[in-house]
Amino acid sequence: MTKTWTVFHDRNARLFLTAVTVSGFGTSALWLVSGVWVKDLTGSDGLAALCMLAMWAPTLAGPLLGALADRVPRKPLLVGGSLLLAALLPVLFAVDGPDRVWLVLTVLFVYGAAGVVHDAAESALVAGAVAPPLLGGFNGLRMAVTEGMKLVAPLAGAGLYAVRGGPGVALLDAITFVLAALLYAGLRIRRSRPDPLAPPTGTGGGDAPPGRTATAAEAPGRRPATNRPTLFKRRATAPEAPGLGRTSPGRPTPFRRTAPSPKTPDLSPPATNRRTPSRRTHVGAGTRHIWAHPTLRPLVMAGGTTMFFAGLNGALIYAVIDGLGHSPAYAGALYAAQGAGSVAVGLVSGPALRRLGERRFAAYGIALTAVAAGLRAIPPDPLALACSAAIGAGLPCVLIAALTAVQRETPDALLGRAVATAHTLVYTPNVLGLAAGAALVEPVGQRPLSALLGVTWSATAVPLFQRPASASRIASRSPSDANPA
Repeated sequence: MTKTWTVFHDRNARLFLTAVTVSGFGTSALWLVSGVWVKDLTGSDGLAALCMLAMWAPTLAGPLLGALADRVPRKPLLVGGSLLLAALLPVLFAVDGPDRVWLVLTVLFVYGAAGVVHDAAESALVAGAVAPPLLGGFNGLRMAVTEGMKLVAPLAGAGLYAVRGGPGVALLDAITFVLAALLYAGLRIRRSRPDPLAPPTGTGGGDAPPGRTATAAEAPGRRPATNRPTLFKRRATAPEAPGLGRTSPGRPTPFRRTAPSPKTPDLSPPATNRRTPSRRTHVGAGTRHIWAHPTLRPLVMAGGTTMFFAGLNGALIYAVIDGLGHSPAYAGALYAAQGAGSVAVGLVSGPALRRLGERRFAAYGIALTAVAAGLRAIPPDPLALACSAAIGAGLPCVLIAALTAVQRETPDALLGRAVATAHTLVYTPNVLGLAAGAALVEPVGQRPLSALLGVTWSATAVPLFQRPASASRIASRSPSDANPA
């Protein structure tokens, strides 16, 4: 715990966390009030539900939106994005009847898209602005702050909505973004702006993460450096050295390729085997980097699977409440217990990550969450509250571990796309899980589903307990990939 608080000794970490607290307060307040506002204006549950969909839909375009964080200086992007939302939210003052609900949905959609870019830029900037040993603790505290705001801000937003209506909450959110922009402006960044033309890892850029050797598929045309002579040396093909043989000029060969004439010098640029990456290549580089990385792929896949099961488990919440014999308002008590668990694990995640490492930290969290979800098949109230707290404590573990690993194992020029891609891969399955749970809860029943969920969810943690393959083991298994010559 003591080492967690050392994060506050870092000036940039303090500014980041304060900005997250301030802007998170306004976002959580608007998140609740927008649906209530639309419900009051139209009386439609469907339109009220569209508010949440409008904010989440841009997550599907995470790889595309995250590319902005690699092509634009990140600190100005955070400041400008916060000021843009501060200027956009007062547009909601014009909403005065059901015919203006489209304006609410449009603003929320832009809000969600800006949030995707903001999260990618912030996570990428943190990796360069906060000392690497503090990243795990910072991400844990960030999770604790975010969950803490979800407990406090909705109540404050509901009170303000009762007094000033939706425009009052929109103004509050706009003010929090202005304050966040001022905090971001005070950051001292050690790392230079990202290079939009830097070749991404996995497409021949040579920016492999530390401790990892690029394979032939990742770095075409680049050979491993070695001083040992080879008996069977491959001749250069035309794309490697157009018009030139690989043999020495003074050594005659029976099949020597003619060199260009000195009178007509070859003015073509130096030949490489690296193709100029297209815009699509740039956008998809984050996905390829995560998929090819032996550390990131299992963590992100475990995160996506966990969020799918979390969505399925979340769809059962009102069936759980019915089984306990309470009214739907009892959900507030269960959510409060879950939020308290998330705050608690966020405070200890830094030391836990240092002691366990990302894989085991995520695996223990998944196992805890799975057991708690399975025990919801048993009805007593104290157990239900304890299970909610355990789910709140276990669920963030894989999210914190995956984000920290992405920040540590990704080159700076690729970090924005990698973070946004990871968010898309992790959080999109949550929507599918909600849909699956809603379809299964009535025909199957809550208790059988919870018991089955606990067992299948536990299996997600098993691969993370296994020791990952090292780079040397991978090279020994695939000699053709490790040494294409």
